[in-house]
Amino acid sequence: MRGQILEGTVVSDKAERTVTVERSFYKFIRKYERYEKRKSKIKAHKPDCIEVRVGDTVKIAECRPLSKTKNFVVVEVKGEE
Repeated sequence: MRGQILEGTVVSDKAERTVTVERSFYKFIRKYERYEKRKSKIKAHKPDCIEVRVGDTVKIAECRPLSKTKNFVVVEVKGEE
C-alpha cells in the first residue's frame, strides 16, 4: 500500500460508510523543551465487509480522495478498548 498507515480509535460511526478516527500524539515544543499531547480527527471510509463500532481500535491507510474530507480507508480492526 502507498501512503501513510495510521492507527486510532473510532469516535463516531453515525455517517453511512464513514467513521471518524481519533489519533493522539505528542508534539515537541522547542521554546519550552517539552512535549504536549495533541489529537487529530480523521474521516475514513468503512467498507461493507468490515464491521466497526465506536471504541474499536482500527488501522487506516491513505488512499485517493474519496470525498471532500475522506482520504483514508479502514484496513483492519485491531480490537476494542
